[in-house]
Amino acid sequence: MSMEETIMTLVVKSGQARSAAYEALGEAKQGRFEEAQKKMQESAQWVMEAHDIQTELLVMEARGEMNQISLIGVHAQDHLMDCMLARELITEMIELYRALSHKKDKEDGQ
Repeated sequence: MSMEETIMTLVVKSGQARSAAYEALGEAKQGRFEEAQKKMQESAQWVMEAHDIQTELLVMEARGEMNQISLIGVHAQDHLMDCMLARELITEMIELYRALSHKKDKEDGQ
């Protein structure tokens, strides 16, 4: 795989991770916490794959196989960091939705 293809794969996998996390948030908003958890697990898998690519790129740079910074490489890093931040915030938001749901259930006498 060429360097550009590797970097674009990082962008795609990061985007998939972010999308799955936002889908999880949508599920949590509807009170479907098991589905939200499954989507977050899917997101985690995409992040792991993206992180593996990032590690591969860092190793290549450390070996001297990459000697210039490309805008697309910076863009890929932005995507990965954005998805990781989104996942952290969405995890907290899902927990808030869960707590509100439990509170509502108690108030409703369930």
